[in-house]
Amino acid sequence: MTEKKLKRTWLSRLKTVTMYGLFILAVGWGADFWRAQSIVSGKAPELVAMSIQGKQVDLIAMSQDKPVLVYFWATWCSVCSTVSPSVDFVSGNMQVVTVALNSGDDKRIQQYMSSKDYDFTVLNDATGLIGRAWGISLTSTLMVIDKGQITSVTTGFTSPFGMWARMLLS
Repeated sequence: MTEKKLKRTWLSRLKTVTMYGLFILAVGWGADFWRAQSIVSGKAPELVAMSIQGKQVDLIAMSQDKPVLVYFWATWCSVCSTVSPSVDFVSGNMQVVTVALNSGDDKRIQQYMSSKDYDFTVLNDATGLIGRAWGISLTSTLMVIDKGQITSVTTGFTSPFGMWARMLLS
């Protein structure tokens, strides 16, 4: 194969991969937009509660100094099983508050957390009241709260880089 033909083949493949990548990004953003329609926007609802770790959490107050990543998840959620390790990873460098939706009592969630070796802050929404107040209809859902305002919402799979970028851009 000549060098010129090899270069054309390489450029053709690069163009194809780029087009597929852009298509996947567009579909992902469109799906996020569609799924986020029921989720609250603008001012974040008040959320003051005790975590399963025994720590008082006041989300609006926390968000005044630095943005807070809020992660709505469930122990039974298959997508969450791939997102939660990333949330745990970024929780060492960012403010993270998570809400376990309809996942049982505190003891059950603590056992789940221990079995996975997760260390992020968890609010237990055993009855689904918090999830309904925030308009959550899909797990996993991640939001960034900055100075009491919701600045970013995403649903489904998100990478640590995606979480970091959303926090940085808020």
